[in-house]
Amino acid sequence: MNRNSPQEPQITVVVIGYDDAPHIADAVRSALAQGPVVGEVIAVDDCSTDDTPAVLAELAARDRRVRVVRRAANSGGCGAPRNDGVDAATMPYVMFLDSDDVLAPGGARALLDAALRHGADVASGLCVRRELPSGRETPWQPELYRKAALVARPELRPRLVHDTLCVNKLYRTDFLREHAARFPEGRFLYEDFVFGARVLAAAPRIALVPDTVYVWHVRRAAAKLSISLDRAGIENWRARVEAHRQAVDILRGARGGDKVLARAARAQFVDHGLRMYTRELAARGPEYQREWWALTRAYLTEFDEADLEAAPAPGRVIARVLLAAAEPRDLDRLKQVAARPARLAPPYARAADDTPVWSADLPQVTLEHLLARPLRLLPLAVDAELRPRAGVLLLRLHELYGRVAAAGPGVVDVELTRRGGGRPELRRTAAFGPEKPGETWVAEVRLDLAALDGDVWDLRLRLLFDDGTTRETTARAVAGPGLLRRAVVPGGRRGVLLVQPYATQAGSLAVRLAPGARGVAGVARRRLARIVRTLPGGRADGP
Repeated sequence: MNRNSPQEPQITVVVIGYDDAPHIADAVRSALAQGPVVGEVIAVDDCSTDDTPAVLAELAARDRRVRVVRRAANSGGCGAPRNDGVDAATMPYVMFLDSDDVLAPGGARALLDAALRHGADVASGLCVRRELPSGRETPWQPELYRKAALVARPELRPRLVHDTLCVNKLYRTDFLREHAARFPEGRFLYEDFVFGARVLAAAPRIALVPDTVYVWHVRRAAAKLSISLDRAGIENWRARVEAHRQAVDILRGARGGDKVLARAARAQFVDHGLRMYTRELAARGPEYQREWWALTRAYLTEFDEADLEAAPAPGRVIARVLLAAAEPRDLDRLKQVAARPARLAPPYARAADDTPVWSADLPQVTLEHLLARPLRLLPLAVDAELRPRAGVLLLRLHELYGRVAAAGPGVVDVELTRRGGGRPELRRTAAFGPEKPGETWVAEVRLDLAALDGDVWDLRLRLLFDDGTTRETTARAVAGPGLLRRAVVPGGRRGVLLVQPYATQAGSLAVRLAPGARGVAGVARRRLARIVRTLPGGRADGP
């Protein structure tokens, strides 16, 4: 076989699945549709109890490239089936595919072309997260894939540790075998973290391509959530911390770039994992909060000061609050800091020497970076109150250690964008005026919500200051008597519109619209059903 010819079969795609008969055929077909570069698709069935074996048998009967490997017992995780696939692979290169996802058209060819052109051990491309059923797509780690590049050694591009996925990559099969780069086996969540660290520690030559190569399906309404979505129990966080700890240990032992890659991995943990779970913390129960706080504090004590300094400011502040406080506290405020973009809600305390600090009783958590940080990056806090019947959005901008007043609040551009993606469909501009001197400025924005169709709409703001600077951000949903309540308003193409303002998981204001009498009735029925489930004799375990 000519390994320099992308026209000949050179790739093994390892598809793993367990009890996923509704989706696994689409996954396998997406691999076969890559064309002649895919020489075989090894479907590893992790001892499924549903129709998965029959689905795979039919696929194998239709296409000789499909080979089924059935495990005698369920492994409890994703690692062992992937290892089985690598062991069985006969092609020079291997890719991984989960049964509920798909490879993007042409993705395998784009990766193989890059690997062959550069003599790379690994080729990596863009993954998109596709929300189902809406179809909204969000790129994963797009900064890495803005343009094609060759990375001669991983430590030359530390940001590589941010892409912890194994599925958007092509690996030279012999490279994995020579360096024993395998997945942890058994019931091991976040096995990608450890496998990825083993690959980077082996110092591969890596080719990056800007092409979309993998589509990660996100099904939030599924009866059984994926690992990345099923975060309600403390064991999920415990598993994530342990997997990350192992990955860091592996990178610290890597030849050449040990400290660089390990530090980058810890900074990524602070900026991504820590912020993501902090956004959800206020919604958890007290027992979870206490366990999460203690577990996270214990892990953060292993970090050096330089590890924290390498992380972006919002995650760094969250980490320092955790290290400074023995018990959970300020959860709503921490949730605002964990949002993207970050928001720092009042109060704004100062130490005895006038240094900005987190609070009067945690003066060791300093915020002096806010005095020097560019205004366009400051965690400015804007509160939002939507009054649907009046058609008014009230925005309140808070001062932040004198930075806001110095810049001079001018106007705010408001955009409502459909949650499924696309361009803003409602834009309005309003001027800020002083409310409390030196504390807050307010803007009243007129919104014609009846001009919009049904769906969920996200609110985005662009703050323009008199000194010429701008800051793009979101608004914090203000709760309270009469706020965040449904309202039926007249107008629109169907006569009436049900408006539901609500706070997202990060605390940002969003609005759900249901047009027409039928839409209003549908929402009312669903709400009544939820109430019934909470009554004696009703089911209390619904969504």
